Amino acid sequence: MLSLQFIRENPDLVHEALKKRQFSEPIDGVLALDERRRSLLTDVEALRARRNEVSKQIGKTGEKPPQVIEEMRQMGDRIKALDEQVGAIEEQLNDLLLRIPNIPHPSVPIGKDESDNIVVRSWGEARKFDFQPKPHWELGESLGIIDFERGVKLSGTRFYVLKGQGAHLQRALISFMLDLHTGRHGYTEMYPPFMVKRECMVGSGNLPKFADNLYHDEEDDFWFVPTAEVPLTNLHRDEIFNPGTIPLYYVAYTPCFRREKMSAGKDTRGIKRGHQFDKVELYKFVAPDSSDEELDKMVGDAEEVCRRLDIPYRVLQLCTGDLGFAATKSYDIEMWAPGCGEWLEVSSCSNCGDFQARRANIRFRPQSGAKLQFVHTLNGSGLALPRVLIAILENYQQVDGSIVVPEALRPYTGFEVIK
Repeated sequence: MLSLQFIRENPDLVHEALKKRQFSEPIDGVLALDERRRSLLTDVEALRARRNEVSKQIGKTGEKPPQVIEEMRQMGDRIKALDEQVGAIEEQLNDLLLRIPNIPHPSVPIGKDESDNIVVRSWGEARKFDFQPKPHWELGESLGIIDFERGVKLSGTRFYVLKGQGAHLQRALISFMLDLHTGRHGYTEMYPPFMVKRECMVGSGNLPKFADNLYHDEEDDFWFVPTAEVPLTNLHRDEIFNPGTIPLYYVAYTPCFRREKMSAGKDTRGIKRGHQFDKVELYKFVAPDSSDEELDKMVGDAEEVCRRLDIPYRVLQLCTGDLGFAATKSYDIEMWAPGCGEWLEVSSCSNCGDFQARRANIRFRPQSGAKLQFVHTLNGSGLALPRVLIAILENYQQVDGSIVVPEALRPYTGFEVIK
C-alpha cells in the first residue's frame, strides 16, 4: 500500500501517477478522512491533557468538588466517543488505502492498455512449416494426451484432464524449471500451502480489491492461492531482516486457482485459460537500492527457460495502464504459438517496491543500529503452465501429428517423441 504520509505530502504527484494507471477513484476521500482523523485526535489529546491537569489538581488538594467530578465524567464520555469515531475513520481509511494501486516507476511508458506495451527485445526465429500447423487442442485430442470432455464432466467449463505422456510432460516441465532456478540461478525451493489466511491475501495485494476473482472457503476463512506469490510474500510477514540477510531468492511450484470472471467469453477453446493451472513462481526480498537491477536479473532467469526450450519469445515492458495492482514496473515474456497464431504470456515479472512489504510489515535494518526500512519485493513466473505446454505442442509438432520433446526435457521425460 502507499504510505499515508506520502499521499498527504504529495497529493498532486499521487493523483497524476494514478491517472496514468487509469485509476478512476479519487484520493480526495483519503485526504478528507485523514484530515478529519487528525482533527479528532487533536481534540482527544486536548481533552486528555485537561483531564490530566484536573487529576493533578485533585491530587494536590485532595478535594473532589461535585462540579469537578461531573466535568471529569463528561470528559471521559467525550474521549470515549471521540476514540470510537477515530477508530471508525481509521477503518475506512485503511480500507481505501488497501484499494489504491502502486505508483508507476518513472521509466514505465504511459499508455491506456496492453496495446501500448513496448516490445523491448525478441529471441529466436518462428519455425517455418511445410504443412498447416494445428492448434494444441486438436493435437492434444488426437494424441490422447488432453481430455477436454472428461475435464468438463468432472468440474465444468475451463477444466481439462492431462493424460499419459501429456501429464508426464507437464511434470517434466515443472521439475526442469525448479532445477534450473535452484541449480543455476540461486533460488531456494519452497513448497508452501495452497490455502492461506485472509491476512496473507491482504499482504500480497489480492484483498480486498480482487475478492470476486478468488476461491474462498467461508467456514474456515481459507483462500486458495491465485499464485505462489501470495504465500511467498507472507513467509516473512511482520518480520525484520538483520543486516546482511537480504537479498533472499525463493522459487515455488503451486497450482493456482482463479475464477477468471474478468475473461468471460475469452479463450474458450483449449487450455490457455482455466480456473486451475500450474506455475513455477520466482520471488525476491531485496534492498530498495538494488530492486531495479534485481528485476532485470529475474527477467533474465525466466528468459533462460524459454531459450533452453528453444521456443521463440519476446519481452514487453508494460505501460502504465496495463500494470498489475501491486507493481511499480513490469515485463511480460510471451512465447510464440504457431497453431493458435498468437503470442502467449508465459511470465510477468514485477518490481513491487515497498508496496507489499508495507502491507505485510516486512522490514530490514541496513546496518547495525540503522533505522528500519521496508524491503522491496519482486515476483515473476518462471514459467507459467499450461501456456508453455501449448507452445511446446504447437512448435514441436510434426506432419504426422506427433510431438518432438525439447532436448532439455528429455532427461525428465525418458521419451523423445509423443505419438
